[in-house]
Amino acid sequence: MSPLPETVPFFSQWETSDMTMDVLAEGAEVALRRDPLWQNSGAETPDEYAIWAANICGMACLKMILATRGEIVPTIELARRCTRYGGYVVTAGSIKGLIYAPFASFVREVFGLQAEVMTNVATSDIPAILARPRFFIASVSSSIRWPEREPPSKGGHLVLVTAVSDKCFRFHNPSGHTSATQENAMLAPADFDRFANRGIAVAI
Repeated sequence: MSPLPETVPFFSQWETSDMTMDVLAEGAEVALRRDPLWQNSGAETPDEYAIWAANICGMACLKMILATRGEIVPTIELARRCTRYGGYVVTAGSIKGLIYAPFASFVREVFGLQAEVMTNVATSDIPAILARPRFFIASVSSSIRWPEREPPSKGGHLVLVTAVSDKCFRFHNPSGHTSATQENAMLAPADFDRFANRGIAVAI
């Protein structure tokens, strides 16, 4: 695999990482109001946390990237700051995003990261991408947590690809439902390809 960052920290998009099945069963705005660790997100209230948490897979990926250089920034604090750059559009009762181009500007100007939006990315392209930047935030179907299933579509959720080889993709999934589908999840390239189609290359 190239590169091999064995110590990339993992963060879920929920503060209590084992709540994914509750979120799927009840909806985020119901289930996450019970999250006992909600304050760690940077939210001011449980309601704010529950509304945002379903939309911050990208911020969880950014949090992991920043953590590799020793910076730990709460996900909703990141989301608020990204919103000021247009990375999210917040209206009454809805949050639209992550919007890639403003996100790239945000991480460049605020954190000094180099980010490149990449569309129509073939899985076979990703090894060369990771050979230059260190990470690839991949847009995948959230059903990647169940790789044995056929996804209804590609995209809609973000995971952090940390290493690839001709046999395996390794990634952190902010909404995985088990330890095996969260931190250092593994999929064969052909299986990963069924879920992914674009993303953001990021260098620290």
